[in-house]
Amino acid sequence: MKKFVYIAGVLLVGILCFVGIYFGFKNEEKKTQEKIVVAEVTHSVFYAPFYVSIHNGYFQDEGLDVDVILTSGADKVASAVLSGDANVGLSGLEATLYVYNNGASDYLVNFSSLTKRDGQFLVGDCSLKDNFDVNMLKGKRVLAGRTGGMPAMVFNYALYKNGLSDSDVIVDNSVDFASLSGAYIGGNGDFVNLFEPTALSLEKEGKGCVLASLGIMSGEVPYTVFHTKKSYLENNEKNLEKFTKAIQKGLDYTLAHSSKEIAEIIKSEFPDTSMDDLIKVVDRYKSADSWWENTYIKEDAYNNLLDLMEYNNALDKRIDFDIIVDNSFNE
Repeated sequence: MKKFVYIAGVLLVGILCFVGIYFGFKNEEKKTQEKIVVAEVTHSVFYAPFYVSIHNGYFQDEGLDVDVILTSGADKVASAVLSGDANVGLSGLEATLYVYNNGASDYLVNFSSLTKRDGQFLVGDCSLKDNFDVNMLKGKRVLAGRTGGMPAMVFNYALYKNGLSDSDVIVDNSVDFASLSGAYIGGNGDFVNLFEPTALSLEKEGKGCVLASLGIMSGEVPYTVFHTKKSYLENNEKNLEKFTKAIQKGLDYTLAHSSKEIAEIIKSEFPDTSMDDLIKVVDRYKSADSWWENTYIKEDAYNNLLDLMEYNNALDKRIDFDIIVDNSFNE
């Protein structure tokens, strides 16, 4: 009996030592991870590859501890990065152009792409779904968001790219972004431009159908990118290289797997969205060719963005690609 008690005691001590060593190792491993705070402009399924990178552990594999904070508005994301409240911003590249043109010495540099086009969808009468043509917009009122906002600018440019102008269409810029869906349901427009999952909600209510992708209509642009301060980039090259590798893994997974598999991974990011709806939204963004194959920021897409902004009289001065973009971390 005494021998049994002795052996049991030795085993217990061994187990406790193992547990202590294991958790001590895990805590030490966590301590050595470099923290990066990311300010995202909105929380959207549109950014699915980013969330895949988080939940599949790609950042952790690179030794990074990524903390995401919601910072609504591209200008506010830029301010958060400039002030040091965030290390990295996730927003439209246009925000970094405004910062540079305002004369900031420690300006924002874009180092990784995520989305390759606008994420809005044109919603209208379901009877037009099977035979929609952009010329059907002539003489019709389209709720496009506030003047000067990126959604409205993209819509104007999409018209131009498809042979129309705002003189052919009644472009209504009187309704703010959050109120577009309600205004359309209330009969204030013939068409409305919406992001997901709002467009899907209207479809489920029988109030309209998605007719076209504005992203496809307007062409490829570095619509959503990761950016940071020039000084942070220069002093944290290894961490940003690791960060970009993790994003690349998220893009690779997203492009290679089904909408259902992606939805299952990112479900915790959208607890109020049903799994069926989440799958449909992911599938819609997949069908709209929303994500780049790699994190490299393309110069022709950048120039298309500058053209878009100039067309909308929203850019004071064109900035050389090599000044505002650093592709050195991309594979």
